[in-house]
Amino acid sequence: MNIVRVFDSNVRKTPDKAFLHFQGRDHTYGSVQDGSRHAAALLRKLGVGHGDRVALMCFNTPGFVYAMLGAWRIGAVVVPVNHKMQAPEVDYILRHAQVKVCVFDGDLAPVIERLETPVQLLSTDTAVEGHAFFDDAIADLDGIDGIEPDENDPAEILYTSGTTGAPKGCVHSHRNVVLVATTAALGLSITRDERLLMAVPIWHASPLNNWLMATLYMGGTVVLVREYHPVHFLEAVQQQRITLCFGPPVIYTTALNAVPDFADYDLSSVRAWLYGGGPIGADVARRLVESYRTTRFYQVYGMTETGPVGAVLYPDEQLAKAGSIGRAALAGVDMRLAGPAGVDVPAGEIGEIWLRTETVMQGYLDDPDATAAVFADGGWYRTGDLARQDDDGYLFIVDRAKDMIITGGENVYSKEVEDAISGHPDVVDVAVVGRPHPEWGETVVAHVVWREPDVVDADDIRDYLSDKLARYKIPRDYVFATVLPRTPTGKIQKHLIRSAS
Repeated sequence: MNIVRVFDSNVRKTPDKAFLHFQGRDHTYGSVQDGSRHAAALLRKLGVGHGDRVALMCFNTPGFVYAMLGAWRIGAVVVPVNHKMQAPEVDYILRHAQVKVCVFDGDLAPVIERLETPVQLLSTDTAVEGHAFFDDAIADLDGIDGIEPDENDPAEILYTSGTTGAPKGCVHSHRNVVLVATTAALGLSITRDERLLMAVPIWHASPLNNWLMATLYMGGTVVLVREYHPVHFLEAVQQQRITLCFGPPVIYTTALNAVPDFADYDLSSVRAWLYGGGPIGADVARRLVESYRTTRFYQVYGMTETGPVGAVLYPDEQLAKAGSIGRAALAGVDMRLAGPAGVDVPAGEIGEIWLRTETVMQGYLDDPDATAAVFADGGWYRTGDLARQDDDGYLFIVDRAKDMIITGGENVYSKEVEDAISGHPDVVDVAVVGRPHPEWGETVVAHVVWREPDVVDADDIRDYLSDKLARYKIPRDYVFATVLPRTPTGKIQKHLIRSAS
């Protein structure tokens, strides 16, 4: 069971059908198969063998897909790398994963040139002086079939965002990749006629494993937009008659807010607008439904560690249960809300979301202690997400377990406080953390970015929160900043904020 075998099966069925579309050109299933065989030959020539790691630091370009399939054909392990990272961050991943070859987008040369880790480097999409050009190099070699990897061999190492420290590498097998694809295809009724828009980074776990792989599995077409831009996003949907699209809510709201003639675009071909990375509130959900002139929005929830698979909030639930991740897990996935003793908590109480699925990672790379810490008896993965279940069984995330603050014996959920502060018209960004306190255990501290510096102060926020939160939840101290530290994927790095508190 591996995705290359699935891909080759689709080649036999529809060799002339477009698998990829990029910048006006179709790449058929047959041509991608040929290119991936050439890529396999190139990687083998560079000394890559079974179990070796190949890093891909690319925008949404065909080179990423050719290199990925080529690496898998020879039993190598693919390590997708965030193209927004700077050299020290990339170096960490290359060292930690013991990468042998890195294929990078030519536009990222300024970062690549500052790397200290000794790896073989090839550029793609744009040639870079001093480095082999992957796109030409694969054309100069005869293709090879490679080997048939065992389904339990590692296929990917997907790095987490590193919001609590150094990123951890989630190791997924070939079996995982196929099962994630089938789970997503079943859950969203993906067909061979699907036209997926890949407008968010392809190296992210969900775009890659859920949606590209599910579309590949079913024999559909993937339309690549090199990098998100609201106009290019809308043009691609209209011109390519996109049927399926995934991204964080911001890609939909940005297009709505930044494109004056938004209403003139024909978006009627899309049967499913998927969003993840965080639920949206009722006002935003209502605005999207009205502006996109459809109710076909789906909130998808999952973790990199689980494939990612998890739960879905379906279109008929979007407005009535806005802010929820849903009430039922996808087919093949178990989900529960567990208390500290591992016992299910009743409606109205807060517990941790646990998931159990065949798509769960084999573990964190070279970190058995961290791996053991996130698994409970019975194969349950502890997500670290704290949620409350309403009377209808829908789950609403209230915080990350590591971000919960205990002050004077009371639990304070940082997300609740952050959401309240974010409502202040002069607040641009906020993060709430706990600071050790000799008497109270912890005290609540808010780090705030103002829209205009020196216009308001801490007392203004306290007054604003006075009728919105219990007194013990209102931050005692405030740190004002011009920007908050975030990972390259946009997640706030609370471990750095705590150290500055």
